[in-house]
Amino acid sequence: MEDVGRTVADFVRDHQAWAAPIVLLLAFGESLAFISLLIPAWGALVAIGALIGVAGMNFWPLWLAGGLGAALGDWVSYWFGYRYKDHVAQMWPLSRYPNILIRGETFVREWGVPSIFIGRFFGPLRASVPLAAGIFEMPYLQFQIANFVSALVWSAVLLLFGDIIGRTVEWIWRLF
Repeated sequence: MEDVGRTVADFVRDHQAWAAPIVLLLAFGESLAFISLLIPAWGALVAIGALIGVAGMNFWPLWLAGGLGAALGDWVSYWFGYRYKDHVAQMWPLSRYPNILIRGETFVREWGVPSIFIGRFFGPLRASVPLAAGIFEMPYLQFQIANFVSALVWSAVLLLFGDIIGRTVEWIWRLF
């Protein structure tokens, strides 16, 4: 998976016009139930963030694209959980990993709306919390507010983390 992240980052460095659409798709996939369990994209997003300062890329379009992609992924996951409720647990890959949905359910029931924000930052919860919120019919407007705010914060954290790493490595490289 590390090689995929590096390949995506290299492509973005060489084709910067594609950076925002790629960030949007990566964030969408990272936040979409089922897909995020199979293909974690956060590493590629951090790698792209590392290019911001080093390659002179503009942070703002990447940040908005990442936030929008993540929010759309959770929106679809919420809808899927709301629409298919009890059938979700029998669908692959959740049928093979039932604890993921159980943890998401427990987390949503215990934390309510803040679970959307908190869950965004923790691996398997990122995929299961919006799904569980839909299954248990968390109020739509409350979900979407938490969804969009957390998606924008999450996008900024990943990209800025990568940017800091990239600038630090560049600074160290110049010292030696």
